[in-house]
Amino acid sequence: MARSYLIGVTGGIAAYKSCELVRLLVKAGHQVRVVMSEAATHFISPTTFQALSGHPVFTDVWDARPENAMAHIELSRQADVFLIAPATADCLARLAQGRCDDLISTLAAARTCPLVVAPAMNRQMWENPPNQRNVQQLRADGVQVFGPAHGEQACGEVGDGRMLEAAQLFDLLQGCHQPKILAGKKVLLTAGPTFEPIDPVRGITNISSGKMGYALARACRDAGAEVTLVSGPTALTEPVGVHTLAVRQAREMLAAVEQSLSGQDVFISVAAVADYRPAEYHEHKIKKQHEGVPTLSLLENPDILATIAARADAPFCVGFAAESRNVLEFAEAKRQRKKLPLLVANLAQAAMGADDNEIVLLDDAGQHPMPRMEKSAVAWAIVQHIAQMLATASQH
Repeated sequence: MARSYLIGVTGGIAAYKSCELVRLLVKAGHQVRVVMSEAATHFISPTTFQALSGHPVFTDVWDARPENAMAHIELSRQADVFLIAPATADCLARLAQGRCDDLISTLAAARTCPLVVAPAMNRQMWENPPNQRNVQQLRADGVQVFGPAHGEQACGEVGDGRMLEAAQLFDLLQGCHQPKILAGKKVLLTAGPTFEPIDPVRGITNISSGKMGYALARACRDAGAEVTLVSGPTALTEPVGVHTLAVRQAREMLAAVEQSLSGQDVFISVAAVADYRPAEYHEHKIKKQHEGVPTLSLLENPDILATIAARADAPFCVGFAAESRNVLEFAEAKRQRKKLPLLVANLAQAAMGADDNEIVLLDDAGQHPMPRMEKSAVAWAIVQHIAQMLATASQH
């Protein structure tokens, strides 16, 4: 769905990232308008943002181009979200104090849409107590704060204060429009494959890409939940705003889940965990034997979902069943065997590694088939079903 974004750019070196953000938003079909502080024009020319957005750039509260000469009113009325990126320490102070002494701060005060800020500053400025008080005040006022990240800064120092990357901001913006149906909830997920080493170069694994689990982590985050993701080895970028724990083997995944379980409201077991592991690990690469094929002895791995679901303090547990045949029969048997309130079933050949998926949700009420959709849409459908079941359970 196309949206309208108002992007405010204040005076920081991270303004160059906002150019890429505008490009990504426009490429995705969204309408983007840009406003800049006077200081921001010392870093990036307004002409650059005009070329990227396809719209004139506003820098002055006295700009007479709107018919009523009220740019601070008209621009926010056209926007679904107002994002200030970068938001300097000075900008955050103006917003926290309700000042209206430039176009961006006046727009923030007069807006009718949600306000989001992406802080960008030196680490000492970020940690400065007055700045932290301003950030807390903004959060209390309902302003969303994206970041900052930890990393190398333009000054050469390393620490908190670095603005999130354009792709991360783009990702988070999409969640601004989702209802917070999991607000106040804590969600723990597993995703991706596991890898059970045979020797230093070989192992037992599967073709899971982790895309479904990562999409679900983002969907839960966008629904307002506090999300922890335990991920096997994937080529995917960690979801911003999600606490991610990287593991490799099934036993490591179970240990990470158990260590993170306290206080969780929902556990979603999406990972394609290897059922077996080699009984013996060879310290050195097994050399080819011309007189015969070596024998590989296997041990059974722990069943992570069954282990968690059987606990006395188990949260609401959601399982996944990727079957190659008899999908609904095998999936329902798995749900009953593990005593799960909800299980997501799909055909393994059509889902693993793909960008879309077709699922059937199985619960005590029966089967709920979903059309084939992109995994982000599938994830949101699952989150909606979970939220509905949690709400129903709380009423009883």
